[in-house]
Amino acid sequence: MEPIELATGDGLVLRAWQPDDAEDVFRACQDPLIQRWTMVPVPYLREHAEDYTGVITRAAWAAQTAAPLGVFDARTGELLASAGLVTLDLPNRNAELGTWVAPWARGRRVAERAGRAVAHWAFEVLGLRRLIWRAEVGNHSSRLSAERIGFAFDGVIRAGLPARSGGFVDCWHGVLLPGEVSDTPPVWVAPGAPGAQRARAFGHPPERLPAGPCTLRALRVSDLDDLVTTFRDPATVEWTSIPLAYRPAQGLDFIRLAFPAMWLRGVGAGFAFTDGDDRFAGTVDLRISPTDPVTAEVGYSAAPWARGKGYTTEAVRAACAYGFEHLALGRIVWRAHVGNEASRRVAEKVGFVVEGVQRESCVQRGERLDGWGATLLPGDLR
Repeated sequence: MEPIELATGDGLVLRAWQPDDAEDVFRACQDPLIQRWTMVPVPYLREHAEDYTGVITRAAWAAQTAAPLGVFDARTGELLASAGLVTLDLPNRNAELGTWVAPWARGRRVAERAGRAVAHWAFEVLGLRRLIWRAEVGNHSSRLSAERIGFAFDGVIRAGLPARSGGFVDCWHGVLLPGEVSDTPPVWVAPGAPGAQRARAFGHPPERLPAGPCTLRALRVSDLDDLVTTFRDPATVEWTSIPLAYRPAQGLDFIRLAFPAMWLRGVGAGFAFTDGDDRFAGTVDLRISPTDPVTAEVGYSAAPWARGKGYTTEAVRAACAYGFEHLALGRIVWRAHVGNEASRRVAEKVGFVVEGVQRESCVQRGERLDGWGATLLPGDLR
C-alpha cells in the first residue's frame, strides 16, 4: 500500500510521516496529556521519534498493517497532530482510528477534522466495512472528537486497553460504519452544545468550589475517620441505604473509587463539603440519569457536627448550580423517605418543589418505602 496525502479543504494536510518530522514529533510527545492518554514511550526520547517517523512508518505502510499519518497546517506546514489507522486488517476490512493533538494545536478541533478525513478515505478508498475508536475511560476530549465524527459508543469495555503500568484499564469503544460519518457534528456534541460542555467539565473537574461558609472538593484519604463516623451515625443509617456497621475498608473504597469513577465515566459529580478549617462536613453528589441525560438526582449526607449550621444547604445549592452551569442539566430531582424532615428542609431551602409522595419509590436494605419527590429547575435555584 502506497502512502497517501489528504487535504481536508479546511486547512489541514494529512500525509505519511517522514524522517524530517522527527524533531516536531519528539517535541509534541513531551506533552503530559499525550503521555497520559496514549501508549507512547515515557520518557519519550528523540530516538523514539526517529524510529516512528522512519522505520516504523515505512514498515507499516509496506506491510499494510497500519496507516500512520501526520496532520499539518496546509499554509505553514506546522505539525498539528497525528491521525491515522493504528491497526489495519484489509482482508477483514477492519481498522482502528487513533489520534493525538500537539499541545500548541488544541482548541481547533484538529482531531475531529483530521479523523473525519481519515474515516472518509478508509471507507471510500480502502473499502473498509468498520472502524473502531478506543479511549481509556476518562479521556473525554478524545471521546467528544469521536462522537462528532459519528462514532457510536455503546458502553464500557472492562479491561479493554493495556495500561502503561501493566495490566489493563477500562475503555470506551466506539464503532463507525460506512455512511455514518458526520460531516457536521451531531446536535448534542456540536460546539457549545450540552455534550461538548459536559465533556469539558468531566475532563477538568474543579479542585475547589465555594459554597457559602463551606467548600466543595474531592474526598481525601485524610477524611476517612470523619466519613466513617458520619456513615455510622444513627440519623445517617436511619434515612439512607449505607451499609450497617460501616467499616473503614468500605470508606477507603468509597473515597478512592465511588466519586472518582463518576467523574471518569461522565455519569455524575461527587464532592465532599468542608467547613472553614477544611474539615470534612459531608458529601453531595449529582447522578445523571442513564435514560434522560439532562436529568440528575441529588444525594447528600451531613456529618453530625455539621448539622444545623447551614452547611448542607449551601453545599447542595453550590452542587446544583454547578450541575446547571457546567453539566448542562435541565432538571435535578430529589427523593427522600417520607419522614426525613431534615433532608426535606434542605431541599426546600435550595428551591426544590416537592411534588408529592411516590409510593414505594425508595429501596432501603431490601425494603421498599414511600418517598417524597421534588424537582429543581434552573430558575428555581434560590
